[in-house]
Amino acid sequence: QIQLVQSGGGSVQAGGSLTLSCQASGAPRTRYYMAWFRQAPGKEREGVAQRDTDGRTNIANSVKGRFTVTKVNANNTLYLQMNNVELADTAMYYCAARDQPWGARMTPLQALDVAQYDNWGQGTHVTVSS
Repeated sequence: QIQLVQSGGGSVQAGGSLTLSCQASGAPRTRYYMAWFRQAPGKEREGVAQRDTDGRTNIANSVKGRFTVTKVNANNTLYLQMNNVELADTAMYYCAARDQPWGARMTPLQALDVAQYDNWGQGTHVTVSS
């Protein structure tokens, strides 16, 4: 079991920017799918963005063109750069990870599916105000 430690988040005005980070520690392997999910009050957790060890990314349509996901494989750190944020981006954001075997890849649907991940960060609040 690995630990995912998140940082970043907070309050931002609509149209502003924010960066979230997530570092995996205690990792027995070096290849991970890592992803960002979010959950707004009263709503289900939804996938936001994913990046795998081979550099493939999957981005939810709701944030495409505004959010960018990057990953530093050397220390298994995932970032989410949030630009031009909207009120609808207000949510608790979670980092998630699972092993990525050599030669394996997820489909776009799998990449943003909560059920695919078995390691989760503690969550961090993002509040967008007008």
